[in-house]
Amino acid sequence: MIDLPGQIESKRCSRAGCRAEATWAVHWRNPRIHGIDRVKTWLACEEHRDYLYDYVEARGFPVTITPAGVVDRVPDPDPVSGAQRAGEQEE
Repeated sequence: MIDLPGQIESKRCSRAGCRAEATWAVHWRNPRIHGIDRVKTWLACEEHRDYLYDYVEARGFPVTITPAGVVDRVPDPDPVSGAQRAGEQEE
């Protein structure tokens, strides 16, 4: 759970039913209802990192992944390349 203003209270994975320690943060936003400064963060263990990323990406929302504890802005997706995983280069 993340408390305002961005302080991490628990480092448990956000996947339903998972109790593993999170090592990744999946940052996303729904651009239809939130401005560029409103970013939601799900914490993810190694096993569920890609699952949570893919869940958000499948809905067409901008999404990035960083190590847990690193705060990141979510860029507007490029209409051609879409969202990006951590480590991929922007073109």
